[in-house]
Amino acid sequence: DELAALDDLLAGLSSDAAMNIEALDGYLCGLLLSPVALPTLPGATWLPQIWGGDSPGADDNAPFVSSKQRKRAVLLILRHLRALDTQLHDDPDAWEPILSVAEEDEGECVDALDFCTGFMLAVDLAPEAWGTRFQDPEFAPLLAPIALLGGDEGLLSAEQKAQIADLQQLDGLSREVPDAVLAMAARVQR
Repeated sequence: DELAALDDLLAGLSSDAAMNIEALDGYLCGLLLSPVALPTLPGATWLPQIWGGDSPGADDNAPFVSSKQRKRAVLLILRHLRALDTQLHDDPDAWEPILSVAEEDEGECVDALDFCTGFMLAVDLAPEAWGTRFQDPEFAPLLAPIALLGGDEGLLSAEQKAQIADLQQLDGLSREVPDAVLAMAARVQR
């Protein structure tokens, strides 16, 4: 119920840059698995990215309609963050990422593009720290599908773009993401 309420709240914001629930889920996972401990990051550093940034001006609550709505959003985000932390580190069998699933002629097609985009936004908060993980032989293969699906499209080769555009390959890459996140969580100390 809380996730549905948070999804509705984010979808109703006036900011076009607000994350959807899938991107938020990936973003929070990326923050929890970051080499930079989340408690060392002030909320003002990472929270505004969720709703597309704080808008300076006459209304300090923008893009929220009221301070009450803003507080409700932050509360729901922090509760989801806490649940993810517990699941990823204490009960990984209970964790299930929020991914798009579409019905196709051959069955279901999983799409982790938004989740991975959110994850990569978390990576962008500490690129130097994550850089060592992208070079680490243990972490690099785990990060590869996430970076491919959620990275900057302008940096992708024509072959990589074609791979993402092909629904079967997108499905295959997307199905690698949950196992990769769980494998990273098993290697990351809290």
